[in-house]
Amino acid sequence: MGEILESICQIVPEQCIACGLCAVYAPDIFEYDEEGIVCFKEAPSATHLSLKPAQVSTTLQAYRKCPVRAILLNQTSND
Repeated sequence: MGEILESICQIVPEQCIACGLCAVYAPDIFEYDEEGIVCFKEAPSATHLSLKPAQVSTTLQAYRKCPVRAILLNQTSND
């Protein structure tokens, strides 16, 4: 299995039901806009975010817990 080279997180605000799980599992990555819909904490208007290695684990947890798949995760490796 190859080493992870890059992890890109994408959010799909139209699918978000504002359940709050992403902010519970990855509070350094996700927060909510004034309508209660998911956005990136560091870049509220962005739909994609390149993750730092230290952010991947918590973001992966949020991705797995999202009941409506409003969070997508794309990881590229060198294999």
